[in-house]
Amino acid sequence: MRANSSWQCHEVVRLFKDTIPSRFGHRKGHRTAFNSTLKEVPLHWSRWIRQLHRWLSIAFTLVVIFNGVAVLKHRYTNWMGLSAVAVLALMFFTGMYLFVLPYASKWRSGLGAD
Repeated sequence: MRANSSWQCHEVVRLFKDTIPSRFGHRKGHRTAFNSTLKEVPLHWSRWIRQLHRWLSIAFTLVVIFNGVAVLKHRYTNWMGLSAVAVLALMFFTGMYLFVLPYASKWRSGLGAD
């Protein structure tokens, strides 16, 4: 009877091994609780840069509000404006990367960027 319950447990693990989703959705090669094989997973730079771009847009919005309040209170200084420009410059570079990304993937695949 003990061997039978062990067999059933392994059968359940085999059946549900591929149905357990990972944190970002189930993908082949990701490690789950039942699948302990470690495979190489490619880094997705576009996902990280897209997330950085979103956080930079929130930071830029806060800096612009901060600048507006400083202007209304007549306490505006040059470093406040430069902080907005610095965040905006970072947003420019991440935005340009995200803009060029579809064209670069078409070019790499050989389809052309029409």
